[in-house]
Amino acid sequence: MVILMIVYTPFWETLKLRGESTYTLINKYGISSATIDRIRKGNGITTQKLNDLCKILECGVSDIIEYVDE
Repeated sequence: MVILMIVYTPFWETLKLRGESTYTLINKYGISSATIDRIRKGNGITTQKLNDLCKILECGVSDIIEYVDE
């Protein structure tokens, strides 16, 4: 069994606070639907994608991902 230690819970909160949606990330900012799908499923994304999301949402990495020690 794989235990996820990096979670995207902060991403969904930040997205809501910024008034953005996955639709706008995909259609306005060019984030791929595959990246959104990876986030939804809790899979890894590249540091470049983290950088892109931070720039779009004007936030820090901790507003996108969180390390949870299980």
